[in-house]
Amino acid sequence: MGKRKAILGLLTIVLVGLVLPHPKGNPVAGADNNSYNARSFWYYPWGHSGTHKGVDVFAPIGTDVKSTTGGLVLYTGQLAMGGNMVLVIGPKWRLHYFAHLHTINTSSFRWCAAGSIIGTVGDSGNAKGKPPHLHYSIVTLIPFPWRMDGAPQGWKKMFYLDPTPYLAH
Repeated sequence: MGKRKAILGLLTIVLVGLVLPHPKGNPVAGADNNSYNARSFWYYPWGHSGTHKGVDVFAPIGTDVKSTTGGLVLYTGQLAMGGNMVLVIGPKWRLHYFAHLHTINTSSFRWCAAGSIIGTVGDSGNAKGKPPHLHYSIVTLIPFPWRMDGAPQGWKKMFYLDPTPYLAH
């Protein structure tokens, strides 16, 4: 009976994660549609990474960065290119990647609410020497092999969602 309850509980969590709506809002406090270039998602060529898999939201260093979703903070730390970063898994099993932070104000394996401050805008990682900004990406664990207009897209791009529709106010 315990094994059955555990399986039902896990299935419930998976299903709830799939049906929860994806929230909207800009992760950078005070930012608006003029704070980023909507055409920068999947822009090529883009430095060492080849293709830009997110959107950069520009703001003064130290500006609050808010989680765009409620979810579990999977990782906080440093990466060579991303610098100080936070990774949150939210509704629809989407990974929200916040990079180039100046400070990190959360820790791994903590729950965060949408709108909670998880760090501040910075220039860490490969953003050193560039204007301070937040690099924001959304990675899906459930791939989308077709674009919204029905056209096929490459196998790499099907794991990345364009974050700009979610940044709208």
